[in-house]
Amino acid sequence: MELLVAKSAGFCFGVSRAIDTAYHEIEKNKKIYTYGPLIHNKQVTADLKKKGIDVIESLEGVEEGTIIIRSHGVGKTLYDAIEKKGLKVVDGTCPFVKRIHNIVEKAFEQKKQIMIIGSAVHPEVQGINGWCDNSAVILEEIEQAEDLTALENKKYTVVVQTTFRKSKFEHMIKILQKKGLELEVFDTICSATEQRQQEAVLISQKVDKMIVIGDKNSSNTQKLVEICKKNCQKTYYIETICDLVLNIFSKNDKIGITAGASTPPAIIKEVIGTMSEALNDAVQNNGGSEGELTFEQMLNESLTTLHTGDVVKGTVISISNEEVSVNLNYKSDGIIPKGEFSRDANVLPSKVLQPGDEIEVFVVRVNDGDGNVLLSRKRIEDQKGMEEIEAAYNNKEVITGKVTDVVKGGLITVVNGVRVFIPSSQVSNRFIEDLNVFKGQDLEFNIIELDKVKRRIIGGRKALIEKELLEKKAALFEKLEVGSKIKGTVSRITDFGAFVDLGGVDGLIHISEMSWGRITNPKEVLKEGQEVEAIILDVDKEKGKISLSLKDSSQNPWTLAVEKYPVGSITEGKVVRMVPFGAFVELEAGVDGLVHISQIANKHVVKPEDELKVGQMIKVKVLEVNAEQKKISLSKRQAEENTEAVTEEAAAE
Repeated sequence: MELLVAKSAGFCFGVSRAIDTAYHEIEKNKKIYTYGPLIHNKQVTADLKKKGIDVIESLEGVEEGTIIIRSHGVGKTLYDAIEKKGLKVVDGTCPFVKRIHNIVEKAFEQKKQIMIIGSAVHPEVQGINGWCDNSAVILEEIEQAEDLTALENKKYTVVVQTTFRKSKFEHMIKILQKKGLELEVFDTICSATEQRQQEAVLISQKVDKMIVIGDKNSSNTQKLVEICKKNCQKTYYIETICDLVLNIFSKNDKIGITAGASTPPAIIKEVIGTMSEALNDAVQNNGGSEGELTFEQMLNESLTTLHTGDVVKGTVISISNEEVSVNLNYKSDGIIPKGEFSRDANVLPSKVLQPGDEIEVFVVRVNDGDGNVLLSRKRIEDQKGMEEIEAAYNNKEVITGKVTDVVKGGLITVVNGVRVFIPSSQVSNRFIEDLNVFKGQDLEFNIIELDKVKRRIIGGRKALIEKELLEKKAALFEKLEVGSKIKGTVSRITDFGAFVDLGGVDGLIHISEMSWGRITNPKEVLKEGQEVEAIILDVDKEKGKISLSLKDSSQNPWTLAVEKYPVGSITEGKVVRMVPFGAFVELEAGVDGLVHISQIANKHVVKPEDELKVGQMIKVKVLEVNAEQKKISLSKRQAEENTEAVTEEAAAE
């Protein structure tokens, strides 16, 4: 005889939570009611009634006391009615169902149409519908989806009953999408339900007979029966041991057992215990082997066993005061105290977890003194973090850590819960005046020193940054073409020009290349942080130098100089510079001409400064223009002679 017991058989954490809540309230209050059966199980309901908790289907006549909301949930109007009557409410709604309520409420507030995949008569679906003013389209069968006629709306937010069969749900969604409906789909099937159903499929395919334990009104148990019967015709649906005919089993049978989410552990154990006794008798009467395991022994073997130091996976049941309760598929739940959740004190369980999440935990103690299993997530971080750091150190790989503190001499980063110190000299390849700019950032770095015994871990970014710069520089130099334009940011200004960051590599704009006009300081044209588009004049890969210019050749004033300043014409300009042999006169921005010392006046001039001043406006005559060499010869003397001649002619007339 072989027994396969589903590990997921029995109470899910949502049901456990609701029942624990109810029994806890018995100790504190006298008048207690559950709105509808707390769960779909007659035995549990009867036991609660014995202890003073009555089931009500309406608030009529209830003027005082505590109302416990059933695990299947209720609509919004009931919460409002309870509040209006001044009654105390204790919410036993399954966290998975509560999530659906939140989705529907938010979508309804946004004027979206709601569609629920599930049974319209099931209390869970009725409760969900109550969060959209009972306006949802409800579909339960594939035929309903196939026969669906034209709807007023084409867009729907879709949720699904937590206990619905996943394959059927996915099939119905495909049918609806083929009909042209635009669906915002939320797969709200409970992960525990999905796991339970998958286990039921696997086990029922391997056994001769299958036992499914659960209340006949339980939707999730009914679906388990439906699943099992597809693979094992001899599937027996029972509520308690009283419904099971034992003589249909033989010692050679391979038997599978599962139970619905609302089935109490006591009922499961009673079924297995009774079968064990009966089959043991049968084995003994038929000369069975002494070494053959009983059903009860097999059940115990199928349960999770825990030891201090184990790393196991569990499902989050609830989070209260930042303490996390975890279902470990063990006889007791696990507890993660706030101080054992993360090395980062800023991480709050309530912000990163929600009921139903699967997490990996470290078993600190199997019994913390109160019957709970003491767990730690922080120690998992330590183990994984140290493994990651050691691997990065040995393989010289880059690792990422979050900067949590700025201390004297450097930064503290955290890698999966492990602190790594980055000295100031290793933060960058240049001096950083204020390290606080890195606080809260994720930084990449290498592990340059590791001492596991002393837990001394040093990180460094300097070599990494320099390597990245070299790679960027090489990549950039491959793309640069003389004459093309490139964008960058002014990073530094000097007396002779400005350096422009082109993406990890600097190029230089010399002061002479900043404008066609005359400037004395680069700051007249540019400022640090300014974005510019420059022309590439020259690229020297060997020296790593890039020469840039802001002077657009299409705006070169010398291209029109011959036409604008014809030989013999008189024009006006400003004296901008003195030299021993004459004075330079600016005719326009970027175009200077030379007045030779011999052309300054009708007399001998020893020094240009004796006749002219920088900034003085004078009239000059154009003697010669050479646009290619950017030279113009001017004469102040001849311009004055021309002016005098014109004046004399005008007087003679």
